[in-house]
Amino acid sequence: MKALVAVKRVVDHNVQVHIKPDGSGVETAGVKMSINPFDEIAVEEALRLKERGVVTEIVAVTLGEAVAQDVLRHALAMGADRAVLVEAHGELQPLGVAKLLKAVVEREQPGLILLGKQAIDDDAGQAGQMLAALLGAAQGTFASAVTVQGDEVEVVREVDGGTETVALKLPAVLTADLRLNEPRFVKLPNLMMAKKKPIEQLTADGLGVDAAPRLKRLKVATPPHRAPGVKVNSVAELAQKLREAKVV
Repeated sequence: MKALVAVKRVVDHNVQVHIKPDGSGVETAGVKMSINPFDEIAVEEALRLKERGVVTEIVAVTLGEAVAQDVLRHALAMGADRAVLVEAHGELQPLGVAKLLKAVVEREQPGLILLGKQAIDDDAGQAGQMLAALLGAAQGTFASAVTVQGDEVEVVREVDGGTETVALKLPAVLTADLRLNEPRFVKLPNLMMAKKKPIEQLTADGLGVDAAPRLKRLKVATPPHRAPGVKVNSVAELAQKLREAKVV
């Protein structure tokens, strides 16, 4: 069975982000970029399924500018077999991402499609669900455990009340949660070898997909500064301060 894993290039999670002076977005010029952590977990899960003999081939795919090849190199260094870059210029919103991935899925015909549950840059958490809807495929979101048996995949999902287990018919779309696994360390020799591996390049126009944004971003701003907390000596004093603040 083939597994397709979507990865995204985001600002490294160790970097403190800054808003552009004009409020149009987050500053990325000269900032360290890396693979989205949840997508790295998805790659790791595909690799573990391959090691168990469930998956025979892993295809990593990313969308965006040519510079996004670095996250594909990272996936190849982890152990992915092939990499595909779909060049798309401008902003990509979740629906556009889902439509482009749908075209790649129809081209590759994988039995399992894996994504991170969300990207840490916009935290939308929508692409996986939209992709499953466009494909008419089963979906297992917020996965913390995955077991493939025959033509079914059993997924333990993180939900507000704890976990729930669902059984899905393949092909299926899964989104990886934080507790699914811990990605392996990528060794330098593997990264060097990954630089020599070919990356297949496609274009949004070539796939016949209109990925233009459907939403308009008005402004990006930092959250308002929160006033420091205060200590109280009794419940009565707490109640009094809440009344003064008109909270109760």
